[in-house]
Amino acid sequence: MKNFHQTDLYTLTDNPFKLLDKEWMLVTAKADLKTNTMTASWGGFGILWNKPVAFVFIRPQRFTFEFIEHSERLSLSFFAEDYRAALKLCGSKSGRDTNKIEDAGLTLIELPTGSPGFKEARIMMDCRKLFFTDLSAGTFIDKNIQPSVYPTSDFHRLYIGEIEACWKNNIDEIQTE
Repeated sequence: MKNFHQTDLYTLTDNPFKLLDKEWMLVTAKADLKTNTMTASWGGFGILWNKPVAFVFIRPQRFTFEFIEHSERLSLSFFAEDYRAALKLCGSKSGRDTNKIEDAGLTLIELPTGSPGFKEARIMMDCRKLFFTDLSAGTFIDKNIQPSVYPTSDFHRLYIGEIEACWKNNIDEIQTE
């Protein structure tokens, strides 16, 4: 963690829409001393229950789902564009079949809470799970979404986590000055 400093969420200047939709993130969790990660672009940030929160959507068939289910915590990591290939690999390969963290050339680090993070990340958010719910067929108001996004009814689970700490890479600070 020597290259990182904890930062106040209210000082972040990154556009959350760009972070998620264009830059993507790695959602990472540890269970039974093993870690898995996946690339994600569906989610968001806000204030809920008087807490800063992040929310992410994970399909149950994803290997990372098992890790998030068995962990109290998860982390969200954001990277510079130089890591686009690593994010693509982590989004297209399964941790069941390969050590995709190693294959992507990423280095696991441990955040002070024990959550996993990445040495190469420029921003990491350490989250404590607060809530989950499953999306289901009967809850879509816009009836066009389900047939186009869930033609086989493989609905996501929505997780909401309190962002307990945010870490920024010191290198990122130097490059933006």
